[in-house]
Amino acid sequence: MWFLNILLLIVILGIIILIHEFGHFIWAKKFGVHIYEFSLGMGPVLHTHKGRDGIDYNLRAFPIGGFVSMAGEVYDDDDKIQKEDLMCNKKWYQRLIILVAGVVNNFILAIVTLFIIALIWGATPTKPMISEIVPDSAISKALSKETSSPIEVGDTITKVNGVKTLSWDKLQIALYRKNKNETYQFDVKKNDGKTYTYEVKPDKQKNEDGTESNVFGFRVGGEEEKGFFASLKYAFCKFQSIVDSMLLTITSLFTGKIGLNSLSGPVGIYEVVGQSVSVGLSQVIYIMAFLSINVGFINILPFPAFDGGRVLFLIIEKIKRSPVNSKIENTFHNVGFILLLLLMVYITIQDIIKFF
Repeated sequence: MWFLNILLLIVILGIIILIHEFGHFIWAKKFGVHIYEFSLGMGPVLHTHKGRDGIDYNLRAFPIGGFVSMAGEVYDDDDKIQKEDLMCNKKWYQRLIILVAGVVNNFILAIVTLFIIALIWGATPTKPMISEIVPDSAISKALSKETSSPIEVGDTITKVNGVKTLSWDKLQIALYRKNKNETYQFDVKKNDGKTYTYEVKPDKQKNEDGTESNVFGFRVGGEEEKGFFASLKYAFCKFQSIVDSMLLTITSLFTGKIGLNSLSGPVGIYEVVGQSVSVGLSQVIYIMAFLSINVGFINILPFPAFDGGRVLFLIIEKIKRSPVNSKIENTFHNVGFILLLLLMVYITIQDIIKFF
């Protein structure tokens, strides 16, 4: 079973990476950039094919990334290639499109996948509307500061500790964030449209690994919708919901509300894929959509070595009306790449400790 899970993970990551790199590749080719290589995976080459277009199409050993090697990505680096075929000599908007195309492809893949899920299995609500309250739980005991009324099924949680929770995905992150006094302030919207404030002190639950987690005692949900337009609406709403939750996660990492040990690498993703297999096909497909949004979102961040980092230099170039010194940009990306590798090693070690 573990072998099938690993194989499934490789297939899912392979599709996501292929779609991402194809975005860079197809637009670079369209704008006449000379391409040396299109690689799926990283590390040693397992299989190579020289295309009629002269490009090396490679399959590499480690399915954790991919790349499109283009001439002149930062500066004139090949005297054998015509100047007009170097990426650095292309128009500003063309370079921008090439850089963001991978992210756009990931987002399109996710939206299409979410649409298919909803079309086949039904569109689940994304709003954090309470569908069940566990008796004698923390949330069942909370009373409104204004009217002393309890939280009821059908109420919608609109904020937690001042953070807007427009979706269940974002609500999960808001509840997971560190809270010093262990009391959470909920803003809850009633059916009559009025919003009241509640203070909820969660119960503690010991996990198998010895850690503690908060238990609030409620579930969210609602009636599933069927049909083309309901599925289309779900795809875009769910996409926005996941992106919003990722934005909150990133800001929480910088503010210390969420620790680095909460992040997952390949080992953690493998575990999630294994769990999704036990749930069913719809969950496996959803994981692909979720990971595709993750890859796109992370890549567009203005961090060295990411597509977003390169876009940042393009924006600086546009503002100052001249290219940034190529040595400075290369150093920026190289240092960033090293930091990313160190972060990946740390996260992987944490994953292995949790897993075993």
